[in-house]
Amino acid sequence: MTISVRYSIAGRTASAIGASLEAGLRDGRFGPGASLPTVRELARSLRVSPATVASAYRALRLRGLLVAHGRRGTRVAPRPPLSLPRPELALLPGLRNVAEGNPDPSLLPALAPALRAVSGRPRLYGQPPHRLTELAARAFAADGIPSGAVCVVAGSMDGVERVLQTHLRPGDRVAVEDPGYSAVFDLVGALGLVPEPVSMNDDGPLPQDLARALRAGAQAFIVTPRAQNPTGAALTGPRTRELRAVLAAHPGVLVVEDDHAGPVAGAPPFTLCDAHRPRWAVVRSVSKSLGPDLRLALIAGDATTVARVEGRQALGSGWVSHVLQDVVASLWEDHTTVKGLRQAAVAYGERRQALLRALGGYGISAHGRSGFNVWIPVREEAAVVAGLAAAGWGVRAGERYRLKSPPAVRVTTAALKPKDGERLARALHRMLEGEPPARTA
Repeated sequence: MTISVRYSIAGRTASAIGASLEAGLRDGRFGPGASLPTVRELARSLRVSPATVASAYRALRLRGLLVAHGRRGTRVAPRPPLSLPRPELALLPGLRNVAEGNPDPSLLPALAPALRAVSGRPRLYGQPPHRLTELAARAFAADGIPSGAVCVVAGSMDGVERVLQTHLRPGDRVAVEDPGYSAVFDLVGALGLVPEPVSMNDDGPLPQDLARALRAGAQAFIVTPRAQNPTGAALTGPRTRELRAVLAAHPGVLVVEDDHAGPVAGAPPFTLCDAHRPRWAVVRSVSKSLGPDLRLALIAGDATTVARVEGRQALGSGWVSHVLQDVVASLWEDHTTVKGLRQAAVAYGERRQALLRALGGYGISAHGRSGFNVWIPVREEAAVVAGLAAAGWGVRAGERYRLKSPPAVRVTTAALKPKDGERLARALHRMLEGEPPARTA
């Protein structure tokens, strides 16, 4: 606990104390991970009852702003669901940016022809489902994913959030990949859910660790079947069968697959879901394949889950813009786009493999079976990030992608040409060997 935190909190009611804490987070008086006063200490300082402070803390925990650590007290969540400045995400000017998880713009399809194909007819309330759901159902079925119930949502994380909310309540435990996507960790915390980390290797989550997480009470499992962020892991046939066997012993667990890269993942579409599972959803985004600004994803799932997602959507946004759906449908039906997606998958794979080979040539271990990223284990993330920055490279520290797994850095290879991968590998080797940085980017 720091004096600045204690005396930055004010208020006489639980709501006022909570608002003061939230304001302190927004304006930077204290940040993620900060230790807070005990209930009794803060009650004494504010001259209110301990029950009032406990109520304020409890409300903020349910919103994912605070976490309780037993005898170690209460802290601000490492990833509170607020719009906060994140200095660790900002890159210094002049660095070659291999930190962002974006696709290569040159490998995205041109949108102009699809935009010209958009129907000029106004879409009104109560219109029937768009033809995109039929196209998606056929695509899911071709990949062995049951497609009896399909709906459209506004991006992969919107879909994951809506699916979780259909079945879970604050306090429920959720098995998550570790290392895993930071936005999943953020979302789980924002919903008041408790993450249960599951260890990974290149073939996906480890079956024995998933079994442990489910025995610990996890009510859901969020998994990335391919192009896993940040490690590039991808399910194989044997690993899929092993994980299905674990899940078969827990039929009530909700399985949510985040297939965010889809056809450009560079790995085949294995799935843990089947029509016999009571609660499941496969969320497939178009952001990596067609472009991040097309905020759209498709969900295939059991009938109850999809109906609940659609019902909740109807109470809020209503539907995803039919203009966006027209664009995506036109792109999917265009043979040039389909060919381009196959070529993009090959290009992404070549760039990823080039960096892995270059790192291996210097004896540096790394992971990246699929997708856009390479995960490089290191001893000290901050030192590696700083050392590579001195050499002209902006990479992402792995801290935000880890719960219990060891340190690493993430490199996005989507736009990294093979010759640049060699330069980056050489710069990392020089830094790890203690040589002065030579600007190579």
